[in-house]
Amino acid sequence: MSFCAFSKDFTKRSFTSVENEFITKYLPEASGDAVRAYLYGLYLCNCAQEFDAENAAKLLRLPLKKLVDIFGFWEECGLVQVLSREPLYIEYLPVSAAVGRPKPIRAEKYLEFNRELYKLLQKAGKDFKPYEHQRILEFLENNPMEQQAFLLVVEYCAKKDGARLSSSHILNKAEKLVKNYKFTYEQVEADLADFNVHEKELSRIFTLLGIYRKPQDGDYDFLEKWEQAGVECGAVYACAEKMKKGSLASLDQLISELIEKDVKTETEAREYLARREELASAVFKVGRRLGVKVQNPRPFAEEYAEKWLERGYDEESLVLVAGLCLRLSYGFAEMDALLDEMYAEGIVDGAGVREYCLARDRQLRLLQSIQSVCGVVKKTQAALDMVAAWRSWSFSDEMILEAAKRSANASSPLPYMNKLLSEWKRQGAFTPSEIPEKETSPAAKIVAAVRSEAAVAADERSERERFYAARRQRAMRRVERALAIAERDEAYREAEAAIKKGEIELAKAEVFSPATLPELTLRMEEAKQKRAQALKRLQLSERDFVPEYVCAKCSDTGFLPDGRACDCYQKR
Repeated sequence: MSFCAFSKDFTKRSFTSVENEFITKYLPEASGDAVRAYLYGLYLCNCAQEFDAENAAKLLRLPLKKLVDIFGFWEECGLVQVLSREPLYIEYLPVSAAVGRPKPIRAEKYLEFNRELYKLLQKAGKDFKPYEHQRILEFLENNPMEQQAFLLVVEYCAKKDGARLSSSHILNKAEKLVKNYKFTYEQVEADLADFNVHEKELSRIFTLLGIYRKPQDGDYDFLEKWEQAGVECGAVYACAEKMKKGSLASLDQLISELIEKDVKTETEAREYLARREELASAVFKVGRRLGVKVQNPRPFAEEYAEKWLERGYDEESLVLVAGLCLRLSYGFAEMDALLDEMYAEGIVDGAGVREYCLARDRQLRLLQSIQSVCGVVKKTQAALDMVAAWRSWSFSDEMILEAAKRSANASSPLPYMNKLLSEWKRQGAFTPSEIPEKETSPAAKIVAAVRSEAAVAADERSERERFYAARRQRAMRRVERALAIAERDEAYREAEAAIKKGEIELAKAEVFSPATLPELTLRMEEAKQKRAQALKRLQLSERDFVPEYVCAKCSDTGFLPDGRACDCYQKR
């Protein structure tokens, strides 16, 4: 015996804890005397004083034999263990553990229920097997759901499933209701009424998405998720309308994007989706013009396109700038930097962008002419700025090319050209005839005669670069001639335009509507066949659009893939 104990006053003020599962699962099925005996015994477990079964029976005004039978009932339920009957000694077990024998199902208790269940099944044209009926009765024995409430679940599932009605579906539905504490007829009726409303919502969403089946229980989870996030039904419908085809999972991805942006009403959703489509269209068009394949436009839209459109650039202007960037071998990041410079200079409207691109195009053409004279000259923004500066000095293309000829042997042609033109500007020479002839001093002649090895090597390198540049230009001229012939043919132009449009549509479909991919792929193949037919009629082939280099090893660059110089160079 312990050396300490609670006083009677302390015991009076303490509490006896009863598990909720006992109240929901066992209390509705037990008699009042059984509940009183269970609770009083639970109370006595917490008391340190001696109290035998006879005194407990007298206090509860029950015969001792009935008290023993009552605890035998609770033993069958798995809530207590009878360790001794004379004298009666009970050990309480956790309700959640319930390891005792199951309660026997009393057939007379379910006579009326079985008749009503049979009528519902007969109406639905179904006949459950004995083990299915047993599972249903076990559910009612082990759960506090009313029989009429369960019959309402059966009626709901029969209307929804028809000939596909199964006991598993009925029990799954009933278990979900029990988990949500829906036990009575009124509670179940109200819950199923909500499901009927949601079924109408799902049916409309299915129609918008082109889904041809009845809603399943798992589909309602999506509606519950969106409702809990505060998204209006109108916003969900707007997303489904925009997708046109797809699944609830793909729709959930789009709505999750709306939730991320805190877009929840129908008006906000339609505005966001329209803006989203505008941004995606701009990204796909710019990507196509840059030669960049875009699969998911969202990152590009958020990082680049959204800023460009907010600054006032339209799609046509962006495509023009992308065409310029393609010639400069730029990607999205470099184009963004170029647009930052243009915006800083106030070049935003369509006319200003066109004028800027035309000016840059002329500079590029002049740079290509310089490249044909001087050899390899990189097409960079700095080189274009240098050409623009020379023109701002009032030099004509003729004078700039004259400077290029005189810089052909220099190791760095552009800086050398810049020095020459700067000197001619200072001397007021703006035509070839005005260029002063320099007298070579005796000392300079001696220096020129005794040239350093570095100078000789630089000259040889320049000569080598001009040699390969000429080869590449000849290969490209053949391709340009073939393109010119093909582009004059209307059938070829239409097929080529259809292929380009199809590539953009395919990229969009991969993200927004995967279900349309087979149809778009078929249309793309048809366009490719038409293009091939047009080329055959024009006596052209795909090989005509591929440069044929003299040297297959280095592709007329002068260098092999491993970086070594090619042996195809021929000194003049």
